[in-house]
Amino acid sequence: MAWWRTLRSRLSPGTAPLRQYLLVWMIAPQLVLWVAAAFMSYQVALHHANLALDRSLYQSSRALARQVKPLGSGLLIDLPRAARDILETDPDEQVYYMVSSPPGQFILGNRVLPAPPGDLARAASGLDGEPRFYDDALKVDARRMGVRVVALYLAYGEADNPQTMLVQIAKSRVSRDALASRILGDIAIPLVLLVMAMSVGVWWGVRKGLAPLSRLQQAVGSRAPGDHNPIALGPVPEEVEVVVSALNDLLGRVQGSVASQRRFISDAAHQLRTPLAGLKSQTELALKATADPELKVRLQRVHESATRSAHLVNQLLTLARAEPESMDAMGQSRFDLHRLVQELTAELVPRALQARVDLGLAEDERPDDLPAPAAPCMVQGNALLIREALFNVIDNAIRYAGAGAEVTLSLHREGAQVCVRIDDTGPGIPEAHHEAVFRRFFRATHEGTGCGLGLAIVREIAERHGGSVQLASRMPQGLSVQVRLPLA
Repeated sequence: MAWWRTLRSRLSPGTAPLRQYLLVWMIAPQLVLWVAAAFMSYQVALHHANLALDRSLYQSSRALARQVKPLGSGLLIDLPRAARDILETDPDEQVYYMVSSPPGQFILGNRVLPAPPGDLARAASGLDGEPRFYDDALKVDARRMGVRVVALYLAYGEADNPQTMLVQIAKSRVSRDALASRILGDIAIPLVLLVMAMSVGVWWGVRKGLAPLSRLQQAVGSRAPGDHNPIALGPVPEEVEVVVSALNDLLGRVQGSVASQRRFISDAAHQLRTPLAGLKSQTELALKATADPELKVRLQRVHESATRSAHLVNQLLTLARAEPESMDAMGQSRFDLHRLVQELTAELVPRALQARVDLGLAEDERPDDLPAPAAPCMVQGNALLIREALFNVIDNAIRYAGAGAEVTLSLHREGAQVCVRIDDTGPGIPEAHHEAVFRRFFRATHEGTGCGLGLAIVREIAERHGGSVQLASRMPQGLSVQVRLPLA
């Protein structure tokens, strides 16, 4: 059934949350014990209520037995009418009595009383005068009423003609049940409060006990993908400390493996730079020295491949420097981003002119909240890496915007951040590729000599400095790249 499967899933440590699993197994036994305690309390209350009722019935049966006296072989009934009225008209209880001579000779009282159970009658065969108590039901006015009955067997008559007298008195169980219910209520209410207090204590204890696991989850979940530093939670229980120690050991091994790969990439890139530079120089000399058109075409292709390979090596070195370990080694400083953008724009103007692209810094078209052109815009970070990130964005714009396009840089503040925006009027990038171009080695176009690492490097550097990079299409055509960094 569905409810049983749900319950089993809650009680299974492999599927249910640990907090829920612990609460179920700690609170459920309390509820079971509470039900058992309530049942036992009711039974105890019923027992004591029966004792009080049985004592009253026994006294009444002895008093009634004294009113029926043996006389020879018969009985003398000395029960005044007034005493009979008092016995039959109890204001709080309905009382029934009957005197008979077994096996069924009615003598006095109410005929509605049933005979005692067979085993009770057999147990009274000794006629010791001890009362026998039992629960039964009477049919009164077409309804059945529960009663508590006392049966008292007495012997009378001559020795040669012994006879038995049975005195029965029955009283309604209403008062007994009401007394038992009151006792149960007086016991159950404190039990409920106790169970509630214990449940709150258990919930608080479980919550407090699992708090280190919540801190561990937050510490792991809030980490950057490249952060392999040890997890520090402070004082934690031994069980959690073992898990933290295992995680730190794993992070250490991962950090060593990643660092080894990065060192290999960095060393390989460094080793490739010199032969590639030499290859470029030799192809340039060969192109100048040869007059064979076919050989020139082949040498030109070799030169382009060498140039592209050198660009890839430089990008790989930049990517390696953007990693956290390299950034920590390089250090950070406080510098003027506005001045850096000015210097970088001036440096790239010759390259833009060579590509017939109009490159400029929009100093005169800034919004009202921009600082004056000469005012500093201070950020905290590694100036060399941020310069490399902005260089990649501007270089991409010059490469792919096309001849006759315009590339415009602007700088403005956005609250606690500064945004460097690079707008171009080139063909742009389809919006479906705006996120994909930040993946390594992804190229939105096969034109040019790019290697698909430029924008990946830009995002890596920006995020390492607590910033972000976004692309937006311009109308009617073009692309806007926005690099945001926190102000110092």
